[in-house]
Amino acid sequence: MREAAFVKQNKDKWLKFESLLQNNKTLAPKDLSALYIEVSDHLSYARTFYPESNTVIYLNGLASQAHQKIYRNKKEPGNRFISFYLKEFPLLFYSFRKQLMLSFIIFSLFVGVGVFSAATDGAFVRSILGDSYVNMTLENIANNDPMAVYKEMASSDMFLGITINNIRVGLFAFTLGILGGIGTAFILMQNAVMLGSFQYFFYDKGVFWESVRTIWIHGTIEISVIIVAGCAGLVLGKSILFPQTYSRLKSFTMGVKNGLKIVVSTIPFFIIAGFLEGFVTRLTEMPVWLSVLIILSSLCLVLYYYVIYPAILHKSHLKSANGPGIHSV
Repeated sequence: MREAAFVKQNKDKWLKFESLLQNNKTLAPKDLSALYIEVSDHLSYARTFYPESNTVIYLNGLASQAHQKIYRNKKEPGNRFISFYLKEFPLLFYSFRKQLMLSFIIFSLFVGVGVFSAATDGAFVRSILGDSYVNMTLENIANNDPMAVYKEMASSDMFLGITINNIRVGLFAFTLGILGGIGTAFILMQNAVMLGSFQYFFYDKGVFWESVRTIWIHGTIEISVIIVAGCAGLVLGKSILFPQTYSRLKSFTMGVKNGLKIVVSTIPFFIIAGFLEGFVTRLTEMPVWLSVLIILSSLCLVLYYYVIYPAILHKSHLKSANGPGIHSV
């Protein structure tokens, strides 16, 4: 459908809704919520087919006003937390799939840099991981227990320490996006180079498979959500560099809010990764099939929540917006 026809078809409904909001007319909560949902559906449709139009700006402002009216001085229901993770965030995150892909590409490239550097420079691994860690790991390999480092600290202490550190890294990846995304790229680079050199080190010592089936029990989720946190930083950076039709301040404010939502989404995953590292990774004698199952299940969970599920929700939301009276031409 052409934008002009879309606007003409729904203009009266939008103006009526806008009048109700501006004149503070009393409206039953059920009716207000229904109108808000309908405007949100139209906004989703407009973002898809007329992404840089004034229609998107208008509907976004209308939806924001409605949201504030609905939730002003209203005690949040107990399922607000669940609603955020199961609908609100995934639907929002679909809009940032390009930033997610860019974050993944940056991370992957620097993993390659780490591997190449470790393979061509014998001192590189020590400069990245430190002499004490390398020496300790060499000793563990000599004792036929290359992953012994995960057994040295108490489970609960490791769980808390790792979880807090990972959340801190995620927050850094987001907040440094304020430097136009360069700071975020730097955080991604640091972690990726470390990962690449780390894995090459175990490959070089002949214990690559042992490291993969152990480290990636927690590393699958941990690394994945660091990339997602990088996406949050790139969203913030883009809001500063490319405000599009918004003022730079408005664009920046939206970038901060959207980036924070992305970071908040990673917290449960960081907790899961910390739990796995503290309580499960140390079980190095577990059957290979079990460790592989945990790794693949973790990968499927992350891919479904951040890639597949948002696409499913978006398609469903678009179909709803493209319901009676709205047909593509």
